[in-house]
Amino acid sequence: LGMPITSALWRKPRVLNNHEVHIYKKNGSQWVKAHELKEHNGHITGTDWAPKSDCIVTCGADCNAYVWSQKDGVWKPTLVILRINRAATFVKWSPLENKFAVGSEAWLISVCYFESENDWWVSKHIKKPICSTVLSLDWHPNTVLLVAGSCDFKCRVFSAYIKEVDEKPASTPWGSKMPFGQLMSEFGGSGIGGWVHGVSFSVSGSDSTVSVADASKSVQVSTLKTEFLPLLSVSFVSENSVVAAGHDCCPMLFNYDDRGCL
Repeated sequence: LGMPITSALWRKPRVLNNHEVHIYKKNGSQWVKAHELKEHNGHITGTDWAPKSDCIVTCGADCNAYVWSQKDGVWKPTLVILRINRAATFVKWSPLENKFAVGSEAWLISVCYFESENDWWVSKHIKKPICSTVLSLDWHPNTVLLVAGSCDFKCRVFSAYIKEVDEKPASTPWGSKMPFGQLMSEFGGSGIGGWVHGVSFSVSGSDSTVSVADASKSVQVSTLKTEFLPLLSVSFVSENSVVAAGHDCCPMLFNYDDRGCL
């Protein structure tokens, strides 16, 4: 390829360090380039593929996002105006695939949904109290709560409820009142951790520190500092098991017990 790959997805776009997305198809024992998606005019910084609708969303340094849909074997882009003046950094479809969230260097999150009456994608902003670049995002299974990790060492849980596309959410351990943009919880800070490169909700709901926040225990935060190199990504594999990986080149399994110990 001749340049770094900044994002990669299994059976999904492989993103070069430029404005293109390359999609590969398995042909026997070989991977063959099947499509090239070219619409951004800045480096692509994030991609996500919706498995049900088969739509791809991309975001980039050009401050734009595109939703790609395939018709007759050809991928067609639809521009999404994010209304930001800094580069987008991360994008994630919601579990129902009726909206997606985009983090950015503009100290905000754009929550985007399709407005069928006007046949376009629109965005709403979550701003306060974010005061740094948003590096990572993940959706709660209820498609309303959204967790964000930032460069200010903090992790925040917001409500991303949009009445135009969401059913009224039921009460959760994170709270019962969930208007759009409501800060449900905030933890972390300069005392522990570093840039928050990876966040994840369990399926029901730059250092080497792993933290688990339990909403059912008054947002008790359990933190474990390790001797490993910085961790960059984290994912729940069960209700009490987390896999994290980073610069040590191997994944590590962490367990969270009923006593709140990590």
